[in-house]
Amino acid sequence: MNGWRLENPWWLWALVPALAAVAAAVWLARGRSPAFRFPDAGAVARRGGPGAGWPVRWAPLFLKTCALTLAVFALARPQSVRREPAGPAEGIDIVLVLDTSESMRALDFDPFDRMTAAKQAASDFVKRRLSDRIGLVVFGGEPLLSCPPTLDYEALLGFLEDVKPGMTQSRGTAIGDGLAAAAAHLKESQAKSRIAVLLTDGANNAGLVDPTTASKAAKALGIKVYTIGTAKRGRAMVPVDHPVLGRQMVAIDDDLDEDLLTRVAEETGGRYYRATSARELSEIYGDIDKLEKSAVDRPETVSYSDHYLVLLWPAALLLAAELLLGHTLLVRLP
Repeated sequence: MNGWRLENPWWLWALVPALAAVAAAVWLARGRSPAFRFPDAGAVARRGGPGAGWPVRWAPLFLKTCALTLAVFALARPQSVRREPAGPAEGIDIVLVLDTSESMRALDFDPFDRMTAAKQAASDFVKRRLSDRIGLVVFGGEPLLSCPPTLDYEALLGFLEDVKPGMTQSRGTAIGDGLAAAAAHLKESQAKSRIAVLLTDGANNAGLVDPTTASKAAKALGIKVYTIGTAKRGRAMVPVDHPVLGRQMVAIDDDLDEDLLTRVAEETGGRYYRATSARELSEIYGDIDKLEKSAVDRPETVSYSDHYLVLLWPAALLLAAELLLGHTLLVRLP
């Protein structure tokens, strides 16, 4: 169910004194007409009748009134409302575990880099789900919970859009720590099916938890792990910003540990995939999308989106137009 509302409707009372002031200005100006000496009054008369000067006289006030009205409605914060009804639904709990090491900048997913391709495929996957709680864990040299499992896909997609290589501010690829963090956030889930989808382009070379240990812990908690290796075979080029030479292209070797990712997935009853293109990534997430669903009790969710900028921009443009015209076409003499 969708609709609209004003978050701060009491701001509309500001229109009362504002419009009263406008009405008073109009009333006081009714009986007055500007006059000045002009050598050829006939020429002025030929330019128009009594109403010929009304745009010059009323346009500034009209522009200011419209801008003020729009600003007041912006202060009232118009919002669109989206409601998802409560009730039973089919769903599973999923945590996306995404590698954000610097090697994810590699440009071997033409025309995208690895990170852009991974984010696009994950975003499409989220948009296809209807009643699953989905969370996001990112990791480099250490893990970071970006979004806890939620049904608010709009918020999740926002967090996913902000993911970028190096965002954890730690070097390395801590696959074990990333998987352990995902398992920790799925541990309290009441869903019968709990899934972790781990995507990486390298080998475990950092962190405190061994990936094999993390997979055993996930298995003990009833969490199925799907692993995705994201890298073309062979060397790839990565853009690196040098403090003196500027942006340089550096070649890196394919160090994807497929044996480890296969063992981690098989330990928990999942499956390992290798993606070497954006199309293959999309197909992999499509395959995972066919997972068995389990019944969950979905609460009502309400999300709000602000739209005050749609009003503030026209208000600012109207004020700018009034200032510009007031000093050019609509200039007034004392």
